[in-house]
Amino acid sequence: MTATPFSGPRASAPGPELIATLPGAAYTDPAVFRREQERIFERRWFCAVRAADLAGPGAFRTVQVGRESVLLVRDRRGEVRAHLNICRHRGARLCTEESGTVRRTLQCPYHAWTYGLDGRLTAAPNLGQMPGVDRTERGLIPVHLREWLGYLWVCLAGAPPSFEDTVIAAATERLGDPTALDRYGAAHLALGRRITYDVRANWKLVVENFMECYHCATIHPELTDVLPEFADGLAAQYFVGHGAAFAGTAEGFTVDGTGGFGRLPGLDDTQDRRYYALTLRPQVFVNLVPDHVIVHRMFPSAADRTTVACDWLYRPEVLASGADLTPSVELFHRVNTQDFAACERTQPAMDSRAYRDGGVLVPSEHHIGAFHRWVTDALADDPS
Repeated sequence: MTATPFSGPRASAPGPELIATLPGAAYTDPAVFRREQERIFERRWFCAVRAADLAGPGAFRTVQVGRESVLLVRDRRGEVRAHLNICRHRGARLCTEESGTVRRTLQCPYHAWTYGLDGRLTAAPNLGQMPGVDRTERGLIPVHLREWLGYLWVCLAGAPPSFEDTVIAAATERLGDPTALDRYGAAHLALGRRITYDVRANWKLVVENFMECYHCATIHPELTDVLPEFADGLAAQYFVGHGAAFAGTAEGFTVDGTGGFGRLPGLDDTQDRRYYALTLRPQVFVNLVPDHVIVHRMFPSAADRTTVACDWLYRPEVLASGADLTPSVELFHRVNTQDFAACERTQPAMDSRAYRDGGVLVPSEHHIGAFHRWVTDALADDPS
C-alpha cells in the first residue's frame, strides 16, 4: 500500500516566516480518520483508564481504541488484564456497559460463552461434548498493557513500540530531566474531579490548540492572570524544560488566585510556582502545577468528534480533609471550555475551499509543524 491520504503539510509559498499546515481534508475525510485509527491509535500506546477506576476484583472498564473495543478487568489476585472485548464464538460484544463489576467470570450475553477474568474460556453450552476445544486457544485475545502515572496504557500492535522510547521519552524530551515528572508522584495522587467533554472537532485540532499559546491572550483571561507570560503568545512547550512562572499576585493555580493545597512533597524549588505542560502523542496532555496534576485523555470517535476526559489529581489527604476544590478545578475547566469552543469554531472551516490547501503557522507554533510531520510519517508508514 503506497497511497497516502495526504503527503504532508502543503504550502503555496507561505513565505519565510510562515509554516504550511495540513490540508483541510486531514480534519474532515473519514478515510483519513480511518487510517489514523489503524496507523496511529491501534499501533501506539494509548492511555485507557486510571488504574484506580478498577477499584477491586471483578471491576471492569471498556474503552474504544481506534476501531476496537478493549476490555480491562482486575482479577482476583488484583492484577489488571486487557483483552479485546469480543467473544471468540460469534463475535458479539462481551461487555456492553462502559464500566461495572462481575463476580468471577465474564459471560457473553448472546450464547453464554463464559471466560475467566484472565481471559480463558471456562464454560459454554454443550462444551463438555466438545473435548477437543482448547480453552486457552479459544480464550479472549490479549492486549499489551503498561501502568504509568497511575494510568493503564494499552497497545493493540502485535509488537508494540518501546514504552520507554516513545511515551516516557516524550516527557523527558519536554522537561529536559528524566526525574522531573517523577517528582510529582502522579501515581500516588487521588482523583479529585473528572469532567468529560464532548468536542465537535477533529482530534488533531484539539492537540494543536493545546500545544500553542498564540491564542492565550485572546481567549484565556483567567489563565493569563495566573501565568502572565502566556499573554506574549509563547506556550510552555515552546522551550525545553521551561515552566511558566506564576504571577506575583497569584498564591496558587486557582481561578481567583487564592492559595492551593501546599506543594507536592517530591518537588524541588525549581518546580515551585511553575506550570509545565506535556503532550504525549497521540492522545494525552499532562499539566503540572505545584499542588496538583491535570491529565487529559482524548478518545477520537469520528473525523469531527472527540471525547476528552479531564482528571484533576490531588494528594489523598487533601481529598480526605474535605477541602473545596472548586477554585482549583474551575481554572482549567474554563480553559478547557474556551479551548474546545475554539476547536469547534475551527472545525467547519476545514471543509471550506478557503482551507483546501491548509493554513499557516507562525514561528511560535513551530512545534505544531513537528506534530504534523509526525502524523504524516505515521500514516505513510507501511510495515509490509
